[in-house]
Amino acid sequence: MEVDFLLIGQGLAGTVLSYKLIQKGLKVHLIDDGDPNSSSKIAAGLFNPVTGRNLVKTWKADALFKEIQPFYRDMETLLGQEFVHPIGIYRPFISFEEQNEWLAKSADPQYDAFIDKVYSKSRNQGVNDPFGGLLLKSTGYIDTRKLVNSYGTWLKDRGLITNIALEEKDLIFNRDGSWEYKGIKAKKIIFANGIQAGKNSFFNWIPFIPVKGEILTIQQDFTSSEIVNRGVFRIDLGKGVGKVGSTYHNAAVDLSPTEKGKKEILDKLHQLIDREVNEILDHQVGVRPGIRDRKPVLGKHPSKESVYIFGGFGAKGVSLVPYLSNQMCNLLIFGEEPEKEVNINRFFKYI
Repeated sequence: MEVDFLLIGQGLAGTVLSYKLIQKGLKVHLIDDGDPNSSSKIAAGLFNPVTGRNLVKTWKADALFKEIQPFYRDMETLLGQEFVHPIGIYRPFISFEEQNEWLAKSADPQYDAFIDKVYSKSRNQGVNDPFGGLLLKSTGYIDTRKLVNSYGTWLKDRGLITNIALEEKDLIFNRDGSWEYKGIKAKKIIFANGIQAGKNSFFNWIPFIPVKGEILTIQQDFTSSEIVNRGVFRIDLGKGVGKVGSTYHNAAVDLSPTEKGKKEILDKLHQLIDREVNEILDHQVGVRPGIRDRKPVLGKHPSKESVYIFGGFGAKGVSLVPYLSNQMCNLLIFGEEPEKEVNINRFFKYI
């Protein structure tokens, strides 16, 4: 089998990039180990333009958020599935100073696309918000597990994916600059397999920082028409069921749920929502592919011919991948370099 691109990894990054390449009429094949605990299958999939403790507008929000819903809606049509959930995010204020800051920002045109309403007093809806809060729009979540799994089935039905773990020793480089793997010949190979990309001999010099995240599914006497987010997020799944998370730890990174992680989430949830948790229905763990400078990494290997990487999206993959996959396509097809903040060349000094 001969293809244009061999992609390693069918998480969110591999899913989106391969689909965009297919849309352009190019031949792709994917190698994926089918790990049910990959970060893309565990992630909550939030897209949120205002993040962090200081409630700051996320990097390139204006460009990123124009692409999110149209792109994922297009994939819904392709797959005949529903996994896009546009829903407001409510962020309680922690002080009058923060309230005043956002009352001022609400008059700033650069926030028009993202601010629905600023509340100057509590809404009295079970959320601890004595100073009011910020209701954001152009927000929501993508059911990434459903997306990745249904797209994996779509690929399999067309013979475009092989579900095996990659063994690097079996990769063969040809004189014409192509690569072969178990009968698949590709002009270029792209590593889009998350934290595993930093463990192979090609890219082990990139400063990946694996970040363990734990998420709970709970039964609680609380419902909301919005995602509530401060310290932890709570996504309402209906009938008193909510998904709550997440922890961020880069020590003892494994896939084991911990009592410490569960307690951390429940403590923060109690500070956020004044309702008891009746039952913990599920406790999941994923490892996000973070990068030391908290920006993704895109680009071509500095010395290995026809070898590329597309990864390091961390907790904001749902927002970042559709936009940055356009830059990756331009690199792969036309040789156009990605912008400097995400370009692999910023790490060449570590080789």
